[in-house]
Amino acid sequence: MIASHLLAYFFTELNHDQVQKVDKYLYHMRLSDEILLDVSNRFNKEMEKGLGAETNPTACVKMLPTFVRSTPDGTENGDFLALDLGGTNFRVLRVKVSDNGMKKVEMENQIYAIPEDLMRGSGAQLFDHIAECLANFMDKLHIKDKTLPLGFTFSFPCHQSKLDESILVNWTKGFKASGVEGRDVVTLLRKAIEKRGDFDIDIVAVVNDTVGTMMTCGYDDHNCEIGLIVGTGTNACYMEDMRHIDLVEGDEGRMCVNMEWGAFGDDGSLDDIRTEFDREIDMGSLNPGKQMFEKMISGMYMGELVRLILVKMAKEDLLFEGRITADLLTTGHFETRYVSEIEKDKEGIKMAHQILSKLGLEPSHEDCVATHRICQIVSSRSASLCAATLAAVLRRIRENKGVDRLRSTVGVDGSVYKNHPHFSSIMHETVKELSPKCQVTFLQSEDGSGKGAALITAVACRIREAGQR
Repeated sequence: MIASHLLAYFFTELNHDQVQKVDKYLYHMRLSDEILLDVSNRFNKEMEKGLGAETNPTACVKMLPTFVRSTPDGTENGDFLALDLGGTNFRVLRVKVSDNGMKKVEMENQIYAIPEDLMRGSGAQLFDHIAECLANFMDKLHIKDKTLPLGFTFSFPCHQSKLDESILVNWTKGFKASGVEGRDVVTLLRKAIEKRGDFDIDIVAVVNDTVGTMMTCGYDDHNCEIGLIVGTGTNACYMEDMRHIDLVEGDEGRMCVNMEWGAFGDDGSLDDIRTEFDREIDMGSLNPGKQMFEKMISGMYMGELVRLILVKMAKEDLLFEGRITADLLTTGHFETRYVSEIEKDKEGIKMAHQILSKLGLEPSHEDCVATHRICQIVSSRSASLCAATLAAVLRRIRENKGVDRLRSTVGVDGSVYKNHPHFSSIMHETVKELSPKCQVTFLQSEDGSGKGAALITAVACRIREAGQR
């Protein structure tokens, strides 16, 4: 298995018999080098399908044009607002970009919650809530009398025909607000603001969080041409040659493509590596049959995968002496953050004992060792699959440029990548194995999605002003 020497290092303290028992039980989740390379090649074909005008309608990986044609050049200047909506919380930011030779970016932001009833209520209620939070933020900063340019990070699959229009294809990540799918989210936000009548803004750009991440890292490193998110959900974007993007006219230059790679496998192309636990996750989700790749990888599902494995092994008398508690049987009660806590090198087994006890179990040392190993297999599969698709993107960029060796930077954000103790090292090692002719730097994005939306807005304003001169 790729990065097996890394994994072996993490396992040295574990009880050998327990590890063997879990390894045998979860045999299908441990993906070989050959399988990962095969997945990478399959993904490359999916990219081709998504880019082609004739094949795009039936493609799972939609390869959506973003109309972001340029990264920051350091001359951007001004005061901008940004909205960042992509999960259960959303943020409003004020970003000051100053070009005084030092490329300085200053930010103030406020986090607001989105109650579950609004995530699944009407679209009008959801956008009224966003407009209210924006008004609250502008009140606090005493800027309600200004009409500032705003960038809107909206991290769901959307079709764009220009920079300030984004039509929601379908909700993901637990959102189900009615009356939004098939509509332009910028128009819905403008209507909610107009209805209030107490402030005005200039919505310049709507972007995906992956694009925001790429732009933020691109501000510091001009080699950055890929944005990657591994958090509640997972997705990536990259700079593609215009000559390959059939959905947009023109052959000159490059454009950022939002891949929406979470839907890889929705056509059954990953069925041979999906397990019974993956199928159970899918059947119990809000969107059965959709986002198959995301359900094997992201933070929204990782803890739940571990819980389902624990339940089945307990039912088969392989764990907890066959005992099962109501807490263990409750969806969502084994949180993804527990996976990270259990995999910490020195405290992992102790953390496993605490977490399992909290679920009403009375775990033996062996139960804790087995749970530790289950977490490792689930998270390392996630990191390896993520690396397989990323390697396909890197190989494609290398071929586009016609170079023997590619030097490229990947801007990364997301709670799983940032908080899991071994996810990033396994992913980096696997990318190196699968794309040996690519020298990759991984740059962790600080505040990528919000700051990135403001930077895209700043770039758009710079280009707009240059056109008006």
